[in-house]
Amino acid sequence: MTTKRKKVSVWSDWRWQLRHALTDIDEVFCAVYGLNLPATRAVQARYPVFLTPYALSQLTPAAPTDPINLQMLPHPDELKTEPGIGPDPFAESGRAARCRGLKQRFPDRVLLMASARCAMNCRHCTRKNLLGSAETVNSQEQLAAAVDWVRQHPKVREVLISGGDPLLLSDRKLTETVKAFAALPQIDAVRIGTRTLSTLPMRITPALATALGKFRKVWVNTQFNHPREITLEAAAACALLVDAGIPVSNQSVLLKGVNDSADTMFELCSKLQRHRVRPYYVFVCDPVAGIAPFRVPAKRALQIERELAVQLGGLAMPRFVADLPSALYKTPVSECTHSPAQ
Repeated sequence: MTTKRKKVSVWSDWRWQLRHALTDIDEVFCAVYGLNLPATRAVQARYPVFLTPYALSQLTPAAPTDPINLQMLPHPDELKTEPGIGPDPFAESGRAARCRGLKQRFPDRVLLMASARCAMNCRHCTRKNLLGSAETVNSQEQLAAAVDWVRQHPKVREVLISGGDPLLLSDRKLTETVKAFAALPQIDAVRIGTRTLSTLPMRITPALATALGKFRKVWVNTQFNHPREITLEAAAACALLVDAGIPVSNQSVLLKGVNDSADTMFELCSKLQRHRVRPYYVFVCDPVAGIAPFRVPAKRALQIERELAVQLGGLAMPRFVADLPSALYKTPVSECTHSPAQ
């Protein structure tokens, strides 16, 4: 009985999960999951693997085209060169930061890079070329400078805390960061962008949810791409946040072989609504190098959107959009066929 309780406790410890993550795919792993060893080695040398025990438990052996496997395991086409596609289309590494770790593309909101780590190295990540060198806020002084910049620019009314995944920060550091911005009267929302609800749901603890809920300004944007990602643990994590008074929205990415059908998106959006998570956006892949295997043409995205609208009510119907480097807003897929990635 004691042993059983210990195992459950260890599995539910998010720090234990991170400490025991798989970071190297070997010959045995390739044999189990149907991967080519030389090709896999070449990809992970450029785009590393990071899979916690929880992530590994979601994989299906000998099924390289499984929708969960595709998001987690290296694919040879990640090294494919695409015309007009670069590693940093949004110029995040070269964009003049307002101060360290603070970036601004839109006049009423800013992005704070709070972490350079994620709970899983998603193969479709828009920042897969940048995370190793991302400039993040690491000290009290840097955080104070970012808060002071926002204070001096009263048009800013939202702060998006991102990375990497900010939920890999300690409870103390995360809540201190949120509190610093939430205390500004001009700020209506502190948005936390995280994928831990689907990749490391044990990170959402009752204590953390309660602490974040007390600010009354926190919103969480997460990412579920396939209905199978909404496990019992993931559903429980969503419930903790919602019950603490935190609105949770989902931003899926439309991925070839994963969710590029109206039936799969219907199941995903319905399941999200059932767990009180708002299906908010479905993004076509960003024009970023390294995600060639997942691209779905804008015309196909538009077709899926129209098919889905016939099946879903408005509360569960997400907007299908593209995030284009030159645009001042999220562009409807019907308007983005000119993009080189589309």
